[in-house]
Amino acid sequence: QVQLVESGGGLVQPGGSLRLSCAASGTISSIYSMGWYRQAPGKQRELVARITNSGNTNYADSVKGRFTIARDLAKLTMFLQMNSLKPEETNVYYCNIRTKFIGDYWGQGTKVAVSA
Repeated sequence: QVQLVESGGGLVQPGGSLRLSCAASGTISSIYSMGWYRQAPGKQRELVARITNSGNTNYADSVKGRFTIARDLAKLTMFLQMNSLKPEETNVYYCNIRTKFIGDYWGQGTKVAVSA
């Protein structure tokens, strides 16, 4: 059974940094991409950053230059370094693994609160 577990969320002051981690267990084949999404209450889940199997990355416009995604395919882990955090980025952050044939796997989410 595939399981994704996020960690690293918490409370940080505006302008601060956090590093999220996601560890996957189980057998996952034909990975297309690994990524991070976030969702605020009452809003749709949105892409924050994604890295494909070939190493190509794409970021939401609002986080470019501040967030960096990284992954270790061999260990099925991924990371999101978040710098210069803003209060409006208070969200639940989810990690995602997208496969070519099975679809998406999701973590349970980790809460990030940006507040003074």
